[in-house]
This record gives sequence, C-alpha cells and structure tokens, in this order.
Amino acid sequence: MKGENQKLKMLYLSKIFAEQTDDEHGLTMPEIIERLAACGVNADRKTLYLDFEELRRYGLDILSEQVGHKTYYSLGARDFELPELKLLVDSVQAAKFITDKKSRELIRKLEGMVSAHQARQLHRQVLISGRVKAMNESIYYNIDKLHGAINADAQIRFQYYQWNVKKEMALRRNGAWYQVSPWALIWDDENYYLVAYDGIDSKIKHYRVDKMLHIKITEEKRLGRDTFRAFDMAKYAKSLFGMYGGEETDVTLEGENHLVGVVIDRFGKDIALVPIDEERFEAKVRVAVSPQFFGWVMGLGGGVRVTGPGPVVKRMRAEVQKLADQYL
Repeated sequence: MKGENQKLKMLYLSKIFAEQTDDEHGLTMPEIIERLAACGVNADRKTLYLDFEELRRYGLDILSEQVGHKTYYSLGARDFELPELKLLVDSVQAAKFITDKKSRELIRKLEGMVSAHQARQLHRQVLISGRVKAMNESIYYNIDKLHGAINADAQIRFQYYQWNVKKEMALRRNGAWYQVSPWALIWDDENYYLVAYDGIDSKIKHYRVDKMLHIKITEEKRLGRDTFRAFDMAKYAKSLFGMYGGEETDVTLEGENHLVGVVIDRFGKDIALVPIDEERFEAKVRVAVSPQFFGWVMGLGGGVRVTGPGPVVKRMRAEVQKLADQYL
C-alpha cells in the first residue's frame, strides 16, 4: 500500500540523509523505513536499495558501513565540511558589521547545511561575547544594493548619519543627499566601507555602509572610471587608520627591532625598511596622516617614533602635547 506522500519519496529520503546522518551517524534500513513512514511514505528494503542507487547517480554520496550484524547508511561528502562551516560561523559571530539578530539568522541557516548531530557542534561554537555589534539592521541589504549599483554601472544617492550625545542618529549635512559613483566595497577595521568617486570634488572617498541610509540607485552612469582604474585599493586601505581620512604622505618611522613585526603587519612587506644598527630600524611608509595614525604611534609606547617629514613631526609633537595638557 502506498503512503499519502509516496510521490515525494526521493525528496524525503534525501532530506533524512542530509538532516539525520553524517560520517559518524548512520541509520539502519529499518530506521530509514520507520522515518519514511513518519513522513507518509511506505517503503521496503528491496526498493530502497534501488532508491539509494538513484540518489548516488544524482550525485549524493550515500555510504554504507557494516558494524557487527547491522548495516548503517549515511550521507558522506557535502558542499561544506564541518571545519569549514565552523570557520564561517566564527566569522559571522565575530563580524562587527552584522547585527546580533542577523548573526543568529545566518548561523541557523549554516546549521542547516549539516546533520542535526553536527549542527550541535556548530551551536557550541557560538559564544555571545557581549561585544559591540552593528545596530543598523539595513546594512545586510545595503551591501546587496551597492553591489547591484556597481553591476549596473549606476550612481547612487543616500543620506549619511552619525551618533549624537543623545545616542540618536543625526543626519550629516542637515539631511542633504550624497550622490556618488560606487566602485568597490572594502572590509577594514571590522566595518564595511563603500569606496566611491565623488564627481563634485573629483576624488575617491569612502563611506561606512552601516551609516548609509535610504540608498537609491539612479539612472545616471558612474563617473571616475579612469581615476578608479589607477587606484590601488590595497595601498589605500593600508594607508588609512580605522578608515579615517587624511592627506596621504610619505612618512619615515624609526623603531626598535622587536617592533618590526608590528610595522610589517600594519603596512605590509613591500615597505622600504632598513636596519639602523643592532637595535633600531627605519621604515618609509605612505600614510593618511590623521589623529588615528598619531594615536597608533603613541600606542607603541615610544618604541616607534616619527622622524620625517618635518610637518608631520611637528603635528606629532602637537598631538602629544595636546594629550599631555589634558592631564595637567
């Protein structure tokens, strides 16, 4: 006798294998028959052998293993291995630009790509650390819309905000609309940024995606193609500190040898770096000079100092003095 969902037999069978079996957990033939019956599908041992072959021909890695007097059947290879999904889960949880709510939704979907047994291992990976996460839920959709604009070769309009002391979203430029040509997205300092060409100022600028509101794709074609073609994204990202802008300048740093790794981690291995003596080195780096850059130098506790050019050294002194004056 056929069950009420007999036509869905192969779908239910593949679902049972995907959700209830893995490399370490198999089902016996009676258990598979029982689970299909719970789904309104009647099956017998003989037809299931044929069904397994059909699933293999379709591409599913249906395995069988003899343990004592019993044979266990399971789904082997999947699109993602468990260690790969653990990395993805950790990345989603750690990503500051994804809200807590969206993080949980994404992780729940990732758990659906493995068996229920393995999903519990992914769940144990999720640690709510209390860290600050993005509060703008729309970033998830902003990113998709920005990619759409880039693919459509179109300019965008949006409003931009910042937080005020009342913890309210205050629109910049009194709510005036920004209009730029989007060229790329970059993830830096745990945030997503749009890199775009500003046609009014004729220069490349960047904007934090989670602070962009009401993004609209216009019918106007993008500007700045030649400028962006000559633009080195990697160098641009390395020159900025926390994506705070500033005039890009070639700066000379002098540091203690034990901090050479810190400088290379920040600016990459391609910088000009030479030993001064057995204890010190000199490095020439291109930096967007900003208070954040000076703060990075000060954070190294005197182990690295700015030695040139003169105007940057002067600004460094002023920043140090201003900080010292706050504690008089």
